[in-house]
Amino acid sequence: MLIAVVSLITPAFLKPMNLGNILAQTAVIAVVAMGQQLVILTRGIDLSVGSNLALATVIGGLAYQQVDSSIVVIVAMLLAGAAVGAVNGVVFVYGRLPHPFIITLASLSICRGLALALAPGHTTMRGMPDAVTAIGGGTTLGVPNSFFVVAMLGFLFLILTKSMVCGRWIYAVGGAPNAARSMGIPVKGVLLATYIICGFCAGVGAVLLAGRTAAASPIYGNLLELDTIAAVIIGGASFLGGRGHLGHALIGAVLIGVIRNALNLLGVDVFFQMIAIGLVIVIAVEADVLRNHLEARARVLQSARVQ
Repeated sequence: MLIAVVSLITPAFLKPMNLGNILAQTAVIAVVAMGQQLVILTRGIDLSVGSNLALATVIGGLAYQQVDSSIVVIVAMLLAGAAVGAVNGVVFVYGRLPHPFIITLASLSICRGLALALAPGHTTMRGMPDAVTAIGGGTTLGVPNSFFVVAMLGFLFLILTKSMVCGRWIYAVGGAPNAARSMGIPVKGVLLATYIICGFCAGVGAVLLAGRTAAASPIYGNLLELDTIAAVIIGGASFLGGRGHLGHALIGAVLIGVIRNALNLLGVDVFFQMIAIGLVIVIAVEADVLRNHLEARARVLQSARVQ
């Protein structure tokens, strides 16, 4: 419905070049949102993904200054992202924190500070290996290569969550942690794994963004955490855990991209775009609360009818 309305208001929206821009611009949000989805499925949240992405690009940029190797740069960014996720998971799980909000909020500030401190001149570093720019900014048959990265990662995540036991554990831990623990599911290991995967996804997002801009910057990923959370919640996941489909998170990411693109085409100021995304988050969370309330009432009525 949104695409239909936008295409009527701005005919330029459906032009192939513009659709390609939407896919390229939403690739980073989509990739990181997949990792965020796993964390939210376990009743958690990762506020550090944006700063983690920025730090990963800076580490990749520093690696490129030392070695002109695409493999080294890509691996450096992926490992940097996964390492931050591992720290978040270890501190949350084994530090017995009441909620991951605490450590990921701290990581948000720490990673951003490290990115600024490590970047020469505390600013953007230009240049990336050819393979990185091809992955993040190239096209194949008119389709952005970043789209294929999203599709491949989405397929792997779909297999994980739908066909593998460890993927079903994630839903079990989020749906009923105590019951999962009593069933012998390694709850701590599952939680740690989800944060590592989320950090790894931030590293993949860093590769895509650094490739698309052919640069590394400590200011990349600003407010990315809000975009990914919005994408997951818009897609139907619940903050109460145990509910959410990977495909819905991808649809949520595309929805955010369509909203931003439409507002750009209409000449809406960037500050009002931030307001619009914020309102979308509020509406999505309220819809989640209303849905949970209605389902609870439906269960009560159903049990009464059975009795």
